[in-house]
Amino acid sequence: MSALTRLRRTAAALLLGVLATFAGLAEAEQMISDGRYEIHYNAFNSSFLEPEVAQRYGLTRSQYRALINVSVLKIGADGSKTPARAVVKGQAANLLQQAQTLEFQQIDEGTAIYYIGGFRFTEEEKLKIDLQVQPDPNTQPYAIEFEQTFYVN
Repeated sequence: MSALTRLRRTAAALLLGVLATFAGLAEAEQMISDGRYEIHYNAFNSSFLEPEVAQRYGLTRSQYRALINVSVLKIGADGSKTPARAVVKGQAANLLQQAQTLEFQQIDEGTAIYYIGGFRFTEEEKLKIDLQVQPDPNTQPYAIEFEQTFYVN
C-alpha cells in the first residue's frame, strides 16, 4: 500500500469520525430515501471541528458559523450502497426571511463523498434550511427542508 493511499485512508477515517461525532452533537443525523438513493444530512456548529480537520479541508471554524454535511448513497438492486456524486444547493433563512445562499464544497475520499456548506448564525437562532440535492441530472432534485436552532459555544 502506497504512502498516498495510507494518507487518504487515514484522512477518510478521520473525517468520518469527526462527522459522525457531529451527528450526535448537533442533532441526530437525518436521512431520506426513495429506494434509489439515500440522502444523509446534518447541521452542526463549525467550532466542533478540530483545527487540523478544518485546515485540511479549508473549512472556517467559528462559534458563529455552522456547517451542513450532505452525503448521497446510490442503492443497488442487491441493496448495496455506494457513494454518489450530486449537485447540492441550498439556503438558510431566519424567521425574518433573511436568507443566506449555501455554497457546497465536495470532499471526495474515494469510499465516501461529502458536500459541506457553511453559513453564519446568531445566538439561539432558529434557521430554516432548504436543500436541493440532485444525484441524477436527468431527474428533479430532491427537496429537503428542516429547521434547527443554533447556539454559540
